Amino acid sequence: MKRNNIRCPICGAKATLRPTSVVYGDEDKTDGYLYVCDRYPQCDSYVGAHRKTLEPMGTLADGNLRHKRILAHKAFDRLWKNGVMTKWQAYKWMQAKFGLSSDQAHIAKFSEYMCDQLIDACNSLPLFQKLAA
Repeated sequence: MKRNNIRCPICGAKATLRPTSVVYGDEDKTDGYLYVCDRYPQCDSYVGAHRKTLEPMGTLADGNLRHKRILAHKAFDRLWKNGVMTKWQAYKWMQAKFGLSSDQAHIAKFSEYMCDQLIDACNSLPLFQKLAA
């Protein structure tokens, strides 16, 4: 397994791969892994790990950024879940709209600013506005 040298962007501490139960306790989400800031819970930053590779899914995020990313995913996912475009087309649209590479076009890597930009862009699409009406 490749070792990741990940630092928390909030406090600068190292982040360690830990079972999800460290954050979620004995809830339903206890079969995966997260990269968790070593200063957790004082620093509330973490990010999910891919199940097969254990690579981080994005960048560590505190509660505010995680909330923004959830909102951005909801706005973005409506584009393809409502049939406005396919999932592939939606990701290509995002890449073109913001000048992102395919590697950069992941909401789990977005800042609060980029989340806000994506939410605004999704909500302002004329096709989506027709669906919402």
